[in-house]
Amino acid sequence: MEAPLPTTKENEKRRSRTSTPARSALRLKRGAAIHSDDLPARKREPAPQSVRGLSARRAGRGSRAAKKVDAAAAVKGAGGGAAAEDDVKIIALDLTPVPLSPSMEAYFKKCEERLGFVPNVLKAYAFDMAKLEPFVAMYGELLLAPSGLSKLERQMIAVAVSSQNRCYYCLVAHGAEVRMLSGDPVLGELMVMNYRGARLSRRHRAMLDFAVKLTAEPWLIEEPDRERLRRAGFSDRDIWDIAAVAGFFNMSNRVAFAADMRPNTVYHGQAR
Repeated sequence: MEAPLPTTKENEKRRSRTSTPARSALRLKRGAAIHSDDLPARKREPAPQSVRGLSARRAGRGSRAAKKVDAAAAVKGAGGGAAAEDDVKIIALDLTPVPLSPSMEAYFKKCEERLGFVPNVLKAYAFDMAKLEPFVAMYGELLLAPSGLSKLERQMIAVAVSSQNRCYYCLVAHGAEVRMLSGDPVLGELMVMNYRGARLSRRHRAMLDFAVKLTAEPWLIEEPDRERLRRAGFSDRDIWDIAAVAGFFNMSNRVAFAADMRPNTVYHGQAR
């Protein structure tokens, strides 16, 4: 049985509670310091109720740390593998990195501290601070800032859109984010392969159907599509956020294709 859906009022209350001065810090201005909350959090969010049972927890397999896979070692041990050079040749374009601005230098250091690595997409953009800084700011605002959508929901949109576009970089990187945030490896795989195969709630199915339609046939979006989201519990601001996240990843997918952008090999083994 499906859990009661949040009402529009509840979503607005949630946004009101989470809106703080830190929100404005997420909007990066060129040359300004990066707010630490811009970085991806590793806090796990509950997986959709209907999907949890697909990923049964197995006892007696050691600590969480012992379960982590060293993806780089796994690739090497497999004789190189398809991803062997992905941390060496990140893009197919010959673009020379420039010195990082103070704010980006601080951001890269935060990535190293929190994630253990700098995502290759940031290295790819590092040939031009005028491109890198707005990219970081937009990512932080859309994926991490307070919203009526949870961080997991926004990552689900990212993966569903990238699956429609078949974007290697974003499917690998954000598929790992879905696995980590939900604690459910199967959910991450379903988002990558075909979200329609997951037993999602009505809320999540409506959200992803809208994002994918906006990706594949944006000219067909009409009022009934927006109304379906409202009936599923989304406010009009939430609908804007769904569209903004979908739009951002459609842009990112196309840039990744144009440059043949390769994801960090560590993503392949995360949260499996």
